[in-house]
Amino acid sequence: MAINLQNAEFILSAAAPKSFLRDGLPQVAFAGRSNVGKSSVINRLLNRKNFARVGAAPGKTIHINYFKIDRAFYLVDLPGYGYAKVSKSERDRWGKLMESYFAHPELMTLGVMIVDSRHKPTADDCTMAQWFKDTGCPLIVVANKLDKLKKSEIEPSLQTIRETLELGEETTLIPFSAEKGTGRDELLSSILSGAGLI
Repeated sequence: MAINLQNAEFILSAAAPKSFLRDGLPQVAFAGRSNVGKSSVINRLLNRKNFARVGAAPGKTIHINYFKIDRAFYLVDLPGYGYAKVSKSERDRWGKLMESYFAHPELMTLGVMIVDSRHKPTADDCTMAQWFKDTGCPLIVVANKLDKLKKSEIEPSLQTIRETLELGEETTLIPFSAEKGTGRDELLSSILSGAGLI
C-alpha cells in the first residue's frame, strides 16, 4: 500500500487522557529530549518544511499532538523531555500526560525514539527507552545529528547508544541526519512495516 506522506493533517492536541484517540488506526509515537531535533526529524520524514513546528526554544510540544498521515496511521508527537525551561509544575503535568499515554499500551503500534548521535544517552533517555520496552510494542531508535560526526565516530557512537539504552538485536537503530536526509528512507520503511502498512 503506497502511503502519500504529503497527505498529512493535524488532528488534535491532547492535554488529558480523555482526548487520546482510540479509533483503531495504527499510532506511531515519536519521543525525544527537548533539544534533540524531533520536529526536524518529523519534517524530514514527511518532506515538509514546517509541518511539525521547530521551536527556537526547546520544549514547544506541551501536549500530545496527533497527525493523520494519508488516513492510514497517526504520527503521535509526544512532549519533549529533560530540558525545557518551564516550571516544575508544568514539567510534572507533561510527565503525568506521558505516563497516562504509556499506561495504555494498546494505543501504541510502534515507538520511535530520537537520540543525539553525538552524546551518550542520558538517564532520561534510558527511562524513555524503558517505557517503550514496557509497552511491548516494537521500537525504532533514531540517532539524529549524524552530519555532526566524523565517519570514524559513527560506529562507536551507535555502539554506545545500543549499550546504554540496552537495546536488543531486534531493535532497529538508524543513523540519521534531519539536516541531510541520511537514513530517511530506512526510517520510513521501518515505520511502515512496523505499523503493518506494508
